[in-house]
Amino acid sequence: MKKILSLIVFALCISAFAIAQDSVNTKEASKQKFTRAVFNATKIINMQSTEIVSPGIIQFMVSHHFSHIWNKGGGKQNVAQFFGLNSGVANTYLSFDYSPTKFMNVGVAMAGGSTYEGWLKFRILRQQTGAKNIPVTIGWYSMTNVNTAADPDKGFSGNKFSFMNQLLISRKFNDKFSLQLMPTWIHFNVVPYGINNSNEVFSMGIAGKYKVSPKLNVTMEYARQLNMYKNLISKSGTIMNYNPDLLSVGVEISTGTHLFQFYIGSTTDASAIDQLSRNNSAIKDGNIAFGFTINRSMNVKKK
Repeated sequence: MKKILSLIVFALCISAFAIAQDSVNTKEASKQKFTRAVFNATKIINMQSTEIVSPGIIQFMVSHHFSHIWNKGGGKQNVAQFFGLNSGVANTYLSFDYSPTKFMNVGVAMAGGSTYEGWLKFRILRQQTGAKNIPVTIGWYSMTNVNTAADPDKGFSGNKFSFMNQLLISRKFNDKFSLQLMPTWIHFNVVPYGINNSNEVFSMGIAGKYKVSPKLNVTMEYARQLNMYKNLISKSGTIMNYNPDLLSVGVEISTGTHLFQFYIGSTTDASAIDQLSRNNSAIKDGNIAFGFTINRSMNVKKK
């Protein structure tokens, strides 16, 4: 009888342990696991990523876009200007941004040519597994651009404003590879001159990151402007044609305290509004330029 009771107690203990173990496994399976570092910076190259800085962090970024590496008909002058690095032309972009919450980022920037920008970026959904299986991260970016340069026509000050909105959809497929889609809508307060003119400019972009090592990534971006790039007419009557293709390839190097981004691309403009709506660099003509960005973050939150 004692043996039978001992076996029953042993069986109950085993059953209880199995039930407890199943409960732990169920809790582990249902626990949310957020995908981290879809991209390593808030900007991939020129375009925004779905990443935002952590709350209490101020991020400072400085970007330089140099002149074209090679200009058609430039001959030896291209070498004399050291392939655009010593041409005396460098468009600079200085920005500061801060995240007051885990899902919102605010920022301001000096975009060159007396132009300033301010923006809000929201994280709407975050890629995760567990209780909720969400395959992508979704963000929204809204930016205002204002040109404060003196206006010879003394026009309405509102004409100096333009706006950009981007839907950011990214996915980290594995530890090495991430992709992002970027449908973009740009609004100009002043209607551009030309045939079939419009205040609205639309484009579609795609970007990717490949992790080569813990401190080295390869990045790329491609965007295609969908309208308002052919046969535009300036106030003086000059016919303007822009290049709708924007292509950039780069590398990211992390030192722990800084992130360095070096790239070549078919733009010399600093602002994304100019890059996606008024790009003068033609890939077919070899209009490729060097650029780099230095990223530094500082914790200002009280411990």
